Amino acid sequence: MLMNAQKNGVEKIVCIGTDPLDSLAARDFAAAHKNVYWTYGVHPEETTKAGGVDFVLPKEHLPVAIGEVGLDYHSEGYFRDAQIRLFEEMLQLAMDNDLPLSFHVRNAFSDFFAVIENFPNVRGVVHSFTDSKKVLKRILETTDFYVGVNGLATYSTLPTPPLERILLETDAPFLTPVPFRGIINEPAYIRNIAEWLSEKLGEDFAKIEQETTRNVENLFRI
Repeated sequence: MLMNAQKNGVEKIVCIGTDPLDSLAARDFAAAHKNVYWTYGVHPEETTKAGGVDFVLPKEHLPVAIGEVGLDYHSEGYFRDAQIRLFEEMLQLAMDNDLPLSFHVRNAFSDFFAVIENFPNVRGVVHSFTDSKKVLKRILETTDFYVGVNGLATYSTLPTPPLERILLETDAPFLTPVPFRGIINEPAYIRNIAEWLSEKLGEDFAKIEQETTRNVENLFRI
């Protein structure tokens, strides 16, 4: 997959952590491969795995972000209070280490906005945005966060953020873009998402490539 990504012009990859052990696996993978970076995070659906965990980042080979972290009220039986407590801890961890965040927010934007009001200086990206134009407008007008656009956008009617606020992402191994629906997603397909965005916005592919790459580099400092 790394070779295929390189063949398709993908020069850097951020490997996302979703629970404490998974994050350390991402760290080890990144350490073993050039131009691969990692994040430390506990996905809101993995809240129960965070019990008793002391969130201390390693002193060497730091992550480029804290994430995926956030709130997810999509499935029945979610633990709202526990999710909010964990989210606040992850936000504080990011602030303590001057790191941006990758936010996962699903059916929970009201609480999301309420929580981040207490952390006014955080940087981040609302990853895999799947909500309304109204919510997107609020993100754009009340925060400096970027908004993640991935394969889901190529086969849906989601609102599209302005180019200066877009981070392209694959969210592999899921949400495979058109025309590869039905098979495992991989980093190489970021090119297909960029091509779709170029057509959607009526902009040259080179401009899409340059601006979204700059956005990623600015946020993650890579």
